[in-house]
Amino acid sequence: MNTNPIIIFGASGFGKAALEIFQSNQVVVYGFLDDDEKLHNTEINEVTVLGNTEDHGFLKLIGKKCDAFVAETEQSVRKKYFKMLNEKRKVMPANAIHSQAVISSNAHFSYGIFANAGVTVGSFAKVGQGCILQSNSVVDYEATLGEYVHLGAGSVVHSGATVEDNVFIGAGVTIAGPLTVGKGARIGAGSVVVEPVKAGATVFGNPAKPI
Repeated sequence: MNTNPIIIFGASGFGKAALEIFQSNQVVVYGFLDDDEKLHNTEINEVTVLGNTEDHGFLKLIGKKCDAFVAETEQSVRKKYFKMLNEKRKVMPANAIHSQAVISSNAHFSYGIFANAGVTVGSFAKVGQGCILQSNSVVDYEATLGEYVHLGAGSVVHSGATVEDNVFIGAGVTIAGPLTVGKGARIGAGSVVVEPVKAGATVFGNPAKPI
């Protein structure tokens, strides 16, 4: 967990959750940037929505006086901000890891990851950049999440499983590894995955089947 001051991109519910995480770790949040002008100059837990996400006056602080966290669930928007921060500010987004998450010291974490309360990441697990790990989700030992994976609340990725880039996993899903969930797949809430999922497929049920 980083300790530098933070600017949060996005002041929606996700942004509020990220704020709580940083504050629970005693990290100063300078403010939010959000393109909804109705939110500008409002406050969330005494932290101000400063302006829009293209305001150079605030962007120029990133990489010098503070870091950034991207609190946008829409994958294309997350990727856009990651690219902008990397290319224009020469930084990668910070991680937001809740103080009540349990992350193995042997796990490999990339950048811009959100891990909410109750998340468990096991020994030698890998979590790629931009992943969202919702409350009480589990990435067991030696499991792998690619980039921009969304893991819903209470979902479990068992040991040895591989979840490729851009996969959406709903709440309460079990990935019974070792197996592979292909790039861009979507898994409906409550599903139990017991066989490999093809890239781009949508599956649902117990056992999960294509729909």
